[in-house]
Amino acid sequence: MHFLSADLEDYIQNHSENEPQLLQELTRETHLKVVRPRMLTGHFQGRVLSVLSKIIYPKNILEIGTYTGYSALCLAEGMQKNGQLHTIDINEELQDIQERYFSRSPYKDQIFQYVGDAKKIIPQLERTFDLVFIDAEKKDYPDYFELVMKKTHPGSVILSDNVLWSGKVVEPLDRKDKVTPILLDFNKKLKEDPRVETVLLPIRDGLTLSRVL
Repeated sequence: MHFLSADLEDYIQNHSENEPQLLQELTRETHLKVVRPRMLTGHFQGRVLSVLSKIIYPKNILEIGTYTGYSALCLAEGMQKNGQLHTIDINEELQDIQERYFSRSPYKDQIFQYVGDAKKIIPQLERTFDLVFIDAEKKDYPDYFELVMKKTHPGSVILSDNVLWSGKVVEPLDRKDKVTPILLDFNKKLKEDPRVETVLLPIRDGLTLSRVL
């Protein structure tokens, strides 16, 4: 996941916006109590999500993959005053930590949580989204993308995380690896899909920005 030297990563983080106190506390608790804390969005990428959201100024945000709620809180920073953020995660064991930190944020009444299979939940959401963040099961990325395309409009932005997959997308394939080929196809699809214009950003583990045409 780390493509730059530790010194460069520190320099980039130190010359970006500071991490809010609430998110510092969430980071600490996630590392202490939750399995695989490396899944946390983290300071630098979190500030990227925050700034992108502020530029887009979305009324409705959809997040697929809540984890402990860090990225949701970052995205919510750019939401319109009467906006809503809908976030889905399949792991009900993470609900408690999500709810505690959401309730301490200024967006507590604007964040709506769902537990279950995103592929079943997304079709039930009766609204269109200005901003979508895909960060759940990588093998399901193609399905998520097609489902959210039906819930967007021209100008909507879809962000897809972990698309470089720790660099495996440019390494020789392991025959036992079932996920990397899916991400390779997904990245190719986004590049060639006439419904969107796409740029793959080398941020952390790869973040693709697709704008709906």
